[in-house]
Amino acid sequence: MSAMETAPAAEGRTPLMTLAGVSQVFDTKAGPIHAVNQVDLSINPGEVLCLVGESGSGKTTAARMAAGLAKPTNGQVDFDGTDIWSMNRRDFSTFRRSVQYVHQDPYASLNPTRTVQQTLTAPLLKHGVVKGGKAAAARAAELLTKVDLTPPENFLTKYPHQLSGGQRQRASVARALTLDPKIIIADESTSMLDVSIRISVLAMLGRLRDDLGVGFLFITHDLAIAKYFGWHGKTAVMYLGRIVEFGPTPKIINAPTHPYTRALIDAIPEPDPDLTKTKGLGSLRSLEIPSLAHLPPGCSFHPRCPLFEGGLCDGVVPELVEIRSGQSAACHVVARDGADVLRPDPPAT
Repeated sequence: MSAMETAPAAEGRTPLMTLAGVSQVFDTKAGPIHAVNQVDLSINPGEVLCLVGESGSGKTTAARMAAGLAKPTNGQVDFDGTDIWSMNRRDFSTFRRSVQYVHQDPYASLNPTRTVQQTLTAPLLKHGVVKGGKAAAARAAELLTKVDLTPPENFLTKYPHQLSGGQRQRASVARALTLDPKIIIADESTSMLDVSIRISVLAMLGRLRDDLGVGFLFITHDLAIAKYFGWHGKTAVMYLGRIVEFGPTPKIINAPTHPYTRALIDAIPEPDPDLTKTKGLGSLRSLEIPSLAHLPPGCSFHPRCPLFEGGLCDGVVPELVEIRSGQSAACHVVARDGADVLRPDPPAT
């Protein structure tokens, strides 16, 4: 899959949003669950930050904290330089309008009793973006055009059950745009769509990012999707609540430094069977993901890691440190020996 053409994000800007050491701990009968553990992330205006990992890695919990839908157990979420949980009611309302969420399931995210027009005009009228039903309907038509639901009059009077999955997700994106957000959090927003529809929706999101200057926190379990949508952005790889690798997306895809990132890339299907044979798919020590209720000591990836060293990896939790320029990883062995330790063995002759 080729990477989507985008304008590179400008460097040196003040982050629009920052997650500083955020953690989320849930108390359960099985004990405390550290769903997110000391995560640091930032998003610049108009930038794409991809958050990648397997199911259960903590991606959605981190996104909910970024959106102000859940308060961190520890750490801080800043928007425009201010801790969102220290904001007064008016400022917090402004923040919530500036950060909009596109959910994974287009079939559950829209109210089945409302038409598309009612769904789009409700926030416009409630927050005073426009005045009067006529102006709200005109704005709703404009939003549908932005998300490629044209002609808009064919969709305004329809209910969600009368739309396809791709059309519903476009309507969800249109709803997210009603309040002119600065950041859109897209939580696996294309994973339930057919492949052919998925690409067109990603292209539409990319055009909105470039035309409107909207920043994206783009959550996916698929590094191929991250490559396509966030090629000129950054990618954070998450495993069992922690960021294990972070850097520019091209470096993460083409030269991963953490063995977990390498395993995710090895899992991407290849059309060439000869290339698949050389990817080292069987290098993991185990395919079983540990329980969040009983995390392994030290590096939580060590029971599966091909680089595991007893007494090192199972002793201390590794810090996220720079391995290459602009690229960081949390791995004791890679930090000590360098990323070349991940170089695959040559294929057998």
